[in-house]
Amino acid sequence: MTDPRAIPSAPGGLPLAGHLVRLLRDPLTFLTSLPAHGDLVRIRLGPLPVVVLCDAELTRRVLTDDRVFDKGGPVYDRAREVAGNGLPTCPYSAHRRQRRMLQPAFRPARLAAYADVMTDCIDERTAAWQAGQVLSVQTEMMAIASKAAAAAFFSRSLPPAELDRILGDVTTLINGMGRRMLLIPPLDRLPTRGNRSYLRARARLRGTLDQIVAQRLSQGTDRGDLLSALIRARDTEGDGRGMSSEEVGDQTMAFFLAGTETTAATVSWALDLLARHPEVEQRVHREVDTVLDGAAAAHRDLPDLPLTARVVKETLRMRPPGWFITRSVSADAELGGHLLRAGTTVAYSAYLVHHRRDLYDDPEAFDPDRWDPGRPQPPRHALIPFAAGARRCIGDAFATTEATLALATITARWRLAHLTVRRTRPALAMTLRPRDLRMRARPR
Repeated sequence: MTDPRAIPSAPGGLPLAGHLVRLLRDPLTFLTSLPAHGDLVRIRLGPLPVVVLCDAELTRRVLTDDRVFDKGGPVYDRAREVAGNGLPTCPYSAHRRQRRMLQPAFRPARLAAYADVMTDCIDERTAAWQAGQVLSVQTEMMAIASKAAAAAFFSRSLPPAELDRILGDVTTLINGMGRRMLLIPPLDRLPTRGNRSYLRARARLRGTLDQIVAQRLSQGTDRGDLLSALIRARDTEGDGRGMSSEEVGDQTMAFFLAGTETTAATVSWALDLLARHPEVEQRVHREVDTVLDGAAAAHRDLPDLPLTARVVKETLRMRPPGWFITRSVSADAELGGHLLRAGTTVAYSAYLVHHRRDLYDDPEAFDPDRWDPGRPQPPRHALIPFAAGARRCIGDAFATTEATLALATITARWRLAHLTVRRTRPALAMTLRPRDLRMRARPR
């Protein structure tokens, strides 16, 4: 076992900022350059040293050993500012109990009802587009995803004005968490315009959601939605108790944020990639024309939309939402022949893993057919858009179902075209989403 100081450092670090400048300037190019320096590579985010995993098998080990490689580091520090100790952000010590209690809400049997809500929200939004309209694609997809999440959580009971305010606060928080993740303390506490907007949005959104939860707790009515499932959940394998109002609030906040941005970014990237690959786009059009005939896609249509589903899966490979995720080492551990001391921050990147040439043929190519069951498949640990192991995202099926329904409905009714031939660049946020993606909608 080698000394941790022997882990190679990435070149280009600056005295105070470390590798922040390179990460901010072109994060994806920087990340994919790291494997050339080793399976583990040390970078600095300002004064914070971070060990980046560059090997898929080591990444799999970290993801599946969440006792030692616990959720922590700057990504989860920021997420906990907003979501508290909800399931996506809680430490190992709280995870198993929460997972047991929440799993029934995400069983496949409940997904069809959630999908009905998704279909209505997708149908309503896309039907309002006008021929020739220039769309801010991420904004449109965020509107669809947030309304679908709100309807699934709250049984469509929110007034439009309240829903619009929630969407605005969610957008502000997601943008703010991405910036603050890389801010060097005490810059994150300065009274800048961005920090003030972030703090106001956090307080207002938490207050809104806490008020909804308190009202529902007082009513005691099961409306068959996600919030009712959270309130009624009991730890039948443990102490038999349910969640406190604060815990329900944390879960609501966490899933509302995760359930909007991830799906919105995935569909936005899928539309961007289809427009740049007209031969695949034409095949998708033929599929949705045959299955949907201009109608909004519903849960019953999913088995007949295999190409659309493969487009979503390939988009998750090429543009995974979790582009840079941190973990914290809870006890001294060996990894890749190196001793990592307790307290070390490690990071993995699904983008980095998904673009390794030893795992994928021509990884830079957009090829949905690589997921055709008749073709050889990459190793299971080579695709990790929703992480892996016990901490794999509980809402992965929820997200992929919504993304497939949205993409099918949009492509059945519209063809979205870029306004420029320039490559779409990613925005620096908690998730990997396109920056200022504007496309013109033309009816099909």
